[in-house]
Amino acid sequence: MFVPLTNNVIIKLNEITTLIEDKHRLKEKEIEEIKIIFRNILDGGERYDVDDIESWFENEGSWTNKTSRVRVINISHYIQDKYDQTARFRIISDD
Repeated sequence: MFVPLTNNVIIKLNEITTLIEDKHRLKEKEIEEIKIIFRNILDGGERYDVDDIESWFENEGSWTNKTSRVRVINISHYIQDKYDQTARFRIISDD
């Protein structure tokens, strides 16, 4: 169902990595920015597999704090689920 991470998604994941100053403790403002980035990926027509997101962050190197990695992965999953739910409502016709 999902394809491997596209270059655009990887670029966005790198943006997240650059955005986070302290990868051991995510700030609320950073969490909001992460949500926006994942939402923008989906709004742009891209898809991602959460397992691929998890692998990317585990292998990236600077995300040594597992709790922070899991938080970002959970955000990606939450945004994708939320997007999928609202997308279903947009498909329904008024006819």
